[in-house]
Amino acid sequence: MAEHVILIENAADWKAHYPALPVVEAREYLAGSPELNKPGVHVVNLCRSQRYLSEGYYCSLLAEARRHRVIPSVRTLQDLSRKSIYSLDTADLDRAVQKVFRKRRQDLTTTAFELDVFFGQCAVAEMQELARQLFETFPAPMLRVEFRLQGQWRIASIKPMVFRQLDAAQEESFFAALDQHLSRRWRKRRAPSTYRYDLAILHNPAEELPPSDTRALQKFIRVARDMGINAELIERRDYARLAEYDALFIRETTQIDHYTYRFAKKADSEGMVVIDDPDSILKCTNKVYLAELLRNNKVGTPNTVIVSRDNVKTLDTQLAYPIVLKIPDGSFSRGVFKAENPKELADIAKRLFKESDLILAQEFVYTEFDWRVGVLNREPLFVCQYFMSKKHWQIVNHGTGGRPAEGAFKAWAVEDAPPAVVKTALKAANLIGDGFYGVDVKETERGIMVIEVNDNPNLEAGVEDTMLKDELYRRLVGEFLRRLDQRHGR
Repeated sequence: MAEHVILIENAADWKAHYPALPVVEAREYLAGSPELNKPGVHVVNLCRSQRYLSEGYYCSLLAEARRHRVIPSVRTLQDLSRKSIYSLDTADLDRAVQKVFRKRRQDLTTTAFELDVFFGQCAVAEMQELARQLFETFPAPMLRVEFRLQGQWRIASIKPMVFRQLDAAQEESFFAALDQHLSRRWRKRRAPSTYRYDLAILHNPAEELPPSDTRALQKFIRVARDMGINAELIERRDYARLAEYDALFIRETTQIDHYTYRFAKKADSEGMVVIDDPDSILKCTNKVYLAELLRNNKVGTPNTVIVSRDNVKTLDTQLAYPIVLKIPDGSFSRGVFKAENPKELADIAKRLFKESDLILAQEFVYTEFDWRVGVLNREPLFVCQYFMSKKHWQIVNHGTGGRPAEGAFKAWAVEDAPPAVVKTALKAANLIGDGFYGVDVKETERGIMVIEVNDNPNLEAGVEDTMLKDELYRRLVGEFLRRLDQRHGR
């Protein structure tokens, strides 16, 4: 297979006079043939739409699951999706902007200026260093950057460009930059590294099913202070104060299109120690990514099919009823539906396709309980059994008309839990990273099956801490302390 792959949505987007490069349509790439599924490939994603949950978005998402080096990454797509996110990274760039425009002041007669950046290259020589910095901050093939004079020159917007809409002059610049990009080594950004030993715990007192209850949060704060870390609860309104802390612990249900991700991104950009880190949120909150990641690494799961509008009508030839359908970024059993027949399948799929271009279908595997293995920095932390809600097929029943009903639980010492369950959970969590994860596992006659990996696992007083009690919180705080010391060179 070629070292580089160029992804487009429609073969017609690659014109006859373009260079002879390995070009693949998005649908073919998403289908995941063995030839396109080898690790180490450098993928350049030029799909028309790269909005959240679009076909182009999934190309970058599954490229990461396949260990391909992809540009733009899902993180870059998310960073560029809203000014409220990417403006976190433009403060330092604005200082460079002002320096550049002071030199160009005599040439400018307007209060707005646009610059096209292709793989860090631009047509304005004086702005080349700025273009390079923009690309290092937002690694994307094509960016249109708008500058405005608002007292001082600043970045007003940064938007990805659409490949098929390039004019002749832009095409020439793009392919020259692409050729240069493909010939150099892949590099990643380095993060800043200055901190103090204060820890912020992001929570939402009004959340219906928070990952940690009040008692657990208070235990964590008490233990942290005993160990020399000043832990404080913060809420959404404290975003502007985030940089006052050294570390962030997110104890609110995470989502991509949500301020929890912006907090994680801000903390990461400030060089803070953060759990959940932005990459873990991106990977864990999308079930399509997880399905591809687990399958490619031979981790047992229920039979799973990634479903698009093209193959939904033949889904029941691959899976028997009942079929479980999932939106990509549901949590706490939300967005999970069971279709008993073709009509229910069609109705549920139609509804879910309004939210995402791809959805996930799995065989229905009923067990009386799921195992949950808590994993911290690649080591098991706790083990629990969560039983299905009474007269329901899920642990949490959201259809009761009132507060969601939850099943019972039983806590286990890690050493007493089934070794195969713990081993499989560790393998799945370690594919994501070295953060704090909760892996849901089923024991079946066909073997151990991973249902999902959660980046923001439950930690409630009297449940997950039943066996370890305060020691569980000490281990969590100890991990923050280890990472902080490491960043201080201690």
